[in-house]
Amino acid sequence: MLREMSTTYGRSPGGYAWAILEPAGAVAMLTLMFSLAMHRPSIGTSFALFYATGYLPFTLFNDMSSKIAGVISFSRPLLTYPAVTYIDALIARFLLTLLTHMVVGVVIFGAILLVFQTGAALDVLAVVRAYLLTAVLGLGVGLMNCYLMTSFPAWGRIWWVLTRPLFLVSGIFFTYDDLPAMAQDVLWYNPLLHGVGFMRSGFYLTYSGDYLDALYVGMVAALLAITGLLLVRMNYRAFLQP
Repeated sequence: MLREMSTTYGRSPGGYAWAILEPAGAVAMLTLMFSLAMHRPSIGTSFALFYATGYLPFTLFNDMSSKIAGVISFSRPLLTYPAVTYIDALIARFLLTLLTHMVVGVVIFGAILLVFQTGAALDVLAVVRAYLLTAVLGLGVGLMNCYLMTSFPAWGRIWWVLTRPLFLVSGIFFTYDDLPAMAQDVLWYNPLLHGVGFMRSGFYLTYSGDYLDALYVGMVAALLAITGLLLVRMNYRAFLQP
């Protein structure tokens, strides 16, 4: 984990400060843009809180899946030591990414609750559940991509193209209840939409979230993680070859 910290955040100016400033700037930009065009968000009265509860889970999933996908290529020199396995690198990346995003969330959500009159009723357990579900989902997707991107380098570009719409269909700008019935039937199968919904249920008492299904998200994450881990394990030695 210390190696991950030094290589991930120690090489850029500002280090960990950038991990906070980047999502904070994105939330501020979304807040400014939509507050000029709309009278109020879909839930509550605070644009900042609404978009933070959507954007931060998305960035956790995106960062987690990309970090896990690159765990073999990034740590290949270290993995040549017999005492170090890909499981060590995997656990280190998962824990560091999750803890970093949780700290970022504490700072950003704390600042929003202090500065703005949000009227939010914070449910810490619900927020933690949202972080864990989204992180595990990112782990599962990342493990599958770890195998695919290492075996088929072109998959990285294909995946980048396929996931661009996720930013628009994962509930950052809207709630599930805002959608027409046909769109609800399709987007319900997007597990990231559930992660965003669970995050919002931790800040809004009036947010029912009847559609939310933690079991579905967990099953998707587990299926992807187990399949990806088995594929990586079967091809691990070949992946270490230059």
